[in-house]
Amino acid sequence: MTMPEDQAPDEQLDQHEQQLTDSVPLRTALEAILMVVDEPVGDVTLAQVTERPTDEVAAALRGLAAEYDEQNRGFELREVAGGWRFYTRASASAYVEKFVLDGQQARLTQAALETLAVVAYRQPVSRQRVSAVRGVNVDGVMRTLLARGLVEEAGHDGEGGSTLYRTSSYFLERLGLRSIDQLPELAPFLPDMDALDDMAGSQR
Repeated sequence: MTMPEDQAPDEQLDQHEQQLTDSVPLRTALEAILMVVDEPVGDVTLAQVTERPTDEVAAALRGLAAEYDEQNRGFELREVAGGWRFYTRASASAYVEKFVLDGQQARLTQAALETLAVVAYRQPVSRQRVSAVRGVNVDGVMRTLLARGLVEEAGHDGEGGSTLYRTSSYFLERLGLRSIDQLPELAPFLPDMDALDDMAGSQR
């Protein structure tokens, strides 16, 4: 659709966003949002994002939760701590635990291996700095490495207070190393952390 020539760019953008909003069913939008959250999200926040009445959003969430329960899906939608979030269904939790914890059956992904390498050569290091090296958000991957016992917390950054991470003794055991000093000489090929921080700051 062609916009009027005398219409301001902001008005054109608002109309375009409205068209996108109108074309996506509310339930679809809610599912998409809840798939990426790390903590429960409240009705009001979801209503603001979807630009729908809060009571309509709350009804849609309850409908989705009931639908997942009726279909006995592998996940469920719970209302906890003043918000909504997806959780693994309790009856299927044993399979998830086996997938996450059994290193023989569930091998690390390429993303996890790359993240683990950055931690190994730059430890102790924060998630933000690992993300800077890889150029992507590593929160989910770090949770996987923590769950596998390959990475552990190592205090906090004195400047920003961020949690620092290092490889664990289990990591050394799996690689057959006595200490991280036995890692191959790879650190010189990784980007300088100060330079990465400057680049990240200039792109904000």
